[in-house]
Amino acid sequence: MNDIRRSKPVLYYRWLVFLLAAGYSLYMMFFSSYAQLGGPFRFMTIWALLASFFCASRMIAIMEDRSDMRWDAMVTITAVLNGMVVFLYWRLYFIDPALVNNDEPVWWREYYLHLLGPMLQWIDALFIHRGNRRPIRAAAGIAVFVSIYIAWIELIVQRFNTLPAGNVTSGLPYPFLNDMTAPDRISFYASNFAIALIMLTIVVILAAILNRLLPRQPRTVP
Repeated sequence: MNDIRRSKPVLYYRWLVFLLAAGYSLYMMFFSSYAQLGGPFRFMTIWALLASFFCASRMIAIMEDRSDMRWDAMVTITAVLNGMVVFLYWRLYFIDPALVNNDEPVWWREYYLHLLGPMLQWIDALFIHRGNRRPIRAAAGIAVFVSIYIAWIELIVQRFNTLPAGNVTSGLPYPFLNDMTAPDRISFYASNFAIALIMLTIVVILAAILNRLLPRQPRTVP
């Protein structure tokens, strides 16, 4: 029996996901403002976008037998990063759009970066690739990512930038962070890392359920 996950419709879907991620990645890198140090790379959303772009390229490589790795941990890490982006952005946006946007948001950019793009990656991760079998490795990867990102914005981005400005400090990429004291920001970062681990647990459980309900893909690659 042919595996639907190696079918042409799936390959076409993955090419669509790849081309969208590639297009938005190039757009954000070349058409964003670099008036502040780090430009678009100050934002976690762009890190998650680049992770999605990388995963999309690897999923195509697997289908075309150009990769000897399954990238299970990376796929899971990216799914969780996208979950964090969606959760944090929309939670703050519905409180006050000014908490996350320094200027007037562009709808086609915001909806892709904070909704459509993550959803496309989740569909592949959960329903097509279904390789969420490295939860410990994924948890370690998420911890490394969060630590690097916090160090980046706290030690470099904040130090060398002046905008956005808040009541407490300035330079941190998201406006609301500049209204928080250092202890408050540490608490915020810790709570969001805990949310990331909860999301990881949800992804692993969903993957296990789907692997029981749907036929498993024959594993031809170690």
